[in-house]
Parts: sequence; C-alpha cells; structure tokens
Amino acid sequence: MSLATELTEKEIKTTTEKKIVTGAQGVLLSLLEEGVDTIFGYPGGAIMPIYDALYDFSDSLKHYLVRHEQGGIHAAQGYARITGRPGVCFATSGPGATNLITGIADAQIDSTPLVCITGQVFSHLLGTDAFQETDVIGVTMPVTKWSYQVTRAEEIPEAIAKAFYIASSGRPGPVLIDITKDAQNASFEFGYKKWKKIASYFPKPKLNLSAVQAAADLINQAKKPFILWGQGILLSHAEEEFKAFVEKAGIPAAWTILGLSGLPTEHPLNVGMLGMHGNYGPNLKTNEADVIIAIGMRFDDRVTGDLKRYAKQAKIIHIEIDQAEINKNVRATVAVNADAKEALQALTTLVEEKQHKAWVQTFKDCYEIEYNKVIRDKLYPSTDKLQMGEAIRVISEQTDGQAVLVTDVGQHQMMSMRYYNFKQLNSNITSGGAGTMGFCLPAAMGAKVGAPDRQVVAVIGDGGFQMTIQELGCIFQYQIGVKIVILNNNFLGMVRQWQQLFHQKRYSFTEMVNPDFVGISKAYGIEASKVTDRDNLQAEVKKMLEHDGPYLLEVVVETEENVFPMVPAGDSVANIRLE
Repeated sequence: MSLATELTEKEIKTTTEKKIVTGAQGVLLSLLEEGVDTIFGYPGGAIMPIYDALYDFSDSLKHYLVRHEQGGIHAAQGYARITGRPGVCFATSGPGATNLITGIADAQIDSTPLVCITGQVFSHLLGTDAFQETDVIGVTMPVTKWSYQVTRAEEIPEAIAKAFYIASSGRPGPVLIDITKDAQNASFEFGYKKWKKIASYFPKPKLNLSAVQAAADLINQAKKPFILWGQGILLSHAEEEFKAFVEKAGIPAAWTILGLSGLPTEHPLNVGMLGMHGNYGPNLKTNEADVIIAIGMRFDDRVTGDLKRYAKQAKIIHIEIDQAEINKNVRATVAVNADAKEALQALTTLVEEKQHKAWVQTFKDCYEIEYNKVIRDKLYPSTDKLQMGEAIRVISEQTDGQAVLVTDVGQHQMMSMRYYNFKQLNSNITSGGAGTMGFCLPAAMGAKVGAPDRQVVAVIGDGGFQMTIQELGCIFQYQIGVKIVILNNNFLGMVRQWQQLFHQKRYSFTEMVNPDFVGISKAYGIEASKVTDRDNLQAEVKKMLEHDGPYLLEVVVETEENVFPMVPAGDSVANIRLE
C-alpha cells in the first residue's frame, strides 16, 4: 500500500504528528495546514508529482482545471479579492510558469495575496537549458513580494508557511515557490509550523501617535478638507472605522477604482471617483482643498495627472502601510506609516465633530453640472443606440446594487465604476494598476468560487473577453454560476477614444470584426442571448440574472461612444473635460 493511500482524509485534516511523506504530498499537507481548500491550476511534466498526489486529496482540496495558466492566476486573484485569503494556483515549468507573469505583476501592483507554486526541472539540470526550463525566480523576482526555489523536500513546509505569511501580511502581494521535480519525489519527515515573524521584515508598522495627533490638528483647522481613499481601506478591513471617521469629521470623500465599495455609493459624503475618468467635482476640488487626507492609496498618475500642478495649495496627510509609497509621488505634510484600521481608530477619537456644509455643497453643485452635461444622457440616452451606461444602470437596478461586479479594462470598466450603485462592501473586483485586459472572465470565475452565495456579474469588453475566452470551458466544466455581460462596440473602445480625441480619428487597428459570441458560448454549453435594442434590455438582463447557472449576455452598444469626464494624460486634474 502506498503512503498516499495510508494518509486517510481524517489524518490529512487532523494530523499533528510527523509522517514520512513525499515532497509532493508535503506540498498538499502544507496547504491544508494553511486552511486552503481551493486551487486553480494546469498540470504539466515538471509539476506532475504534485498532481499525482492531488489525486488522493480530492476530497479536501478542490482543484479547478483552467484552460490557460493566465486564467488560473486571474481566477486566484478573484478568489483572493472576494475572500481576503491568499489565492493558490499551480503551474508547470517553462511556459507554464511564464504564463503566470502577467497575473503576478497585476497582483503585485494591486496588493493581491497569492501563493503560486510552480514545478521545475530536476535540480541537477538547473542551468543546462533543459526541456521547459526557465529561470522563474529570476523572471518573477521584480513582480513578487518573495520568490524561492526549493531543491530539497525538507524545505517544502517551511517555504510554504513563509509564503503564506508574506503574501497575507502587511501590504499583501504575490509570492512564488518553485519546486524541482526531485524535491517533489523525495521523501522526508513532515512537520508544519506557521510563520509569525521574519527577521528584518516588519509588515505592520508601529502606529506613531504623535503623527496621528499632527494629522488631527491639521484636520481640525481645515476649512476645505478632502479625503481620498483607496484599496487600503478594504485590505485592512477598515470599512466601519472609515465610515465613522468620515461621518464624525464631516469631510467629503472620493475613491480610487480599487477603493470603490469601501463606502456605499449612496452615502451623502461619498462624492465620487478620482482620476482620469472620475467625477467632475473630485478632480476639480482637489486643487481647491486646503487639507487632503489620503488613506490607503498611492497617488498614481491616473489620479494625479500632472504632479507639478497637483494640489499645490493643500497640506497632505498620507496614511499608508507601505513606507515606500509615502513621499514617492506627492510630498506629505504629515505621514502616518500605519495600518489604515489602526490609524483611523486613533484618528477618529482626536478629530472634532464637524459639518463642512458649504464645502460639501460645492461638490453637489459640480455633480449637477456633470449630471446635466454627461450623466443623464449616459443613463437615460436620447439616441436610438444602446449605451454602456444604461446597460450598467439596468444591471445595477435589477441586482439592487448587491452584486459583486468584476470588470476588465477599458471603457466598460470606467462606465461600470461610475454607474453601478454599489451598496455592499467589497463588491468591486477589477485590474487597477496594471490594467490587464483578459483579467475579468477568470477573475469573475474565481470570485464566484470564493463567494458562491453572492451574485457575481462579469462586465467585459469585446476585446478583453477574447483574450481569455477559453475559460468558458472551465466555467462549463464546473458549472460556475457567473453571469457574463459583453458590452460589444466592435472596437478596442478606450484606445479608439484616444485616437478620436488626440490622433484626428486615425483609427489605427482598433476596429474589431467579432465572432458570434452567443454561438461560442452555447458551443461551450453555456446559455446565452444577445440584445441589440433598448426595448429588450430589461427583459434580457432579468433572464440572465434569474438563470440557474452560468449565462452570457451580449449587449451591442454604440460603436463610437466615449467616456467623459476625462483628464487628458499629463494634464492638470483641474482641466477635466466634460465633452
């Protein structure tokens, strides 16, 4: 009898005694020790021993066979973003490992905790250019929090324990463990101990109360304070603390796209979206505020525009867990290098209870201007052609703002951010810093696996959908009940918009001749329909949402619709365009 069959399911779940196992079995036992129950992956030669061991662990570890390694890592991202736990994915060596790079880079910049495990050639072949050998450690080092190559089976438990600790502590991020085939095959005495600290690694800085007091003093003296919040609110699970701070201080607050759903859209002090396609008021008023409180965000270029003309009149309070982000782009008057939850708890006790009614009203006035010039025609268009905004409005209304909305990158992404009325916290999953087309479909798949009881709606452009379209196969095989909405304008819409506005309508290779999306979906065994006119939109969305199981809805929208407002790249946020 093999050792794998001797390890019963009961023993796998409860064992604390050391056992002689293979390295491959040690990988899976280590994952169980970390509470993992879901893996996304694709097998291959160099990781085959782990997959062979996985055959005996199928009751404890659910594995989803994706159709491409990029789909696997984006699915792990979606799973991590909705659950708050590290997503796990497997890939083989060489091209299998390199196919993970896009998702790893995406996870790194968006602070998504991942543990990626790749197989590698036998250790004696390392450096020989063996079949499917790639220096995956060298390739991934710039885009991971930590990466490590295991060449001995005895190293596996410690490496995996360390990986989970690093991935999920402090500012989260992706880690990668590369395991040679001989380490997977060799036997060793298994024992597991979770990591609680690492020398010279301090993931949660000690809160500096004097800095918090200095921040409170600035806020209490401010006449036009303005809050900018990012994903740090969600990552630190500080939604309630943030809401309490905003309401006590009475300060208008605006969000980055990854911070969205940290405060309900309809909250009276939620004044909208920052950045290139953000709302009129938040951009314009940035250059009028006297104190800006930035929480869990990094002042990236899409938020700031031209740094030389960004908020020069304001004193900046920056609350951020990652020391490297402080003073990187915008100089802070007061820096609070701390976990957002801890910082807000302390700050809220020190700020005075206020209502900046006149200042808040100026944001409302800006919204009225934007509504009359832009928003009304997007939500309730006068044109005969369907608009992206009205499609998002209908989805929002029929889900009552309660769905998890997963988006790809482009015009549909900006429309979704702007016009879906997010009522539930942690409901927005998108690719932010990297802007990765192809992210949405597998990420939505992973989100639905992670939150099976929530409605998950994937909103995708026709371009991004075709980058990972093969994951329809995984969705069908495991009957993952995600709802897929393709907003089809037969263009690479965001690039086309720039070509229209800044390149004299020279539409160079952005028009797309698309296939029959409904036919492809049905070929994969997924029910689908197509809507081309306004009269059928409500009914088709209702049909999709009520369908038991996965469903694809193609919505054909106007080909040359643009997203406004818009801050031209490199311009001042004060020069935001409404048309």
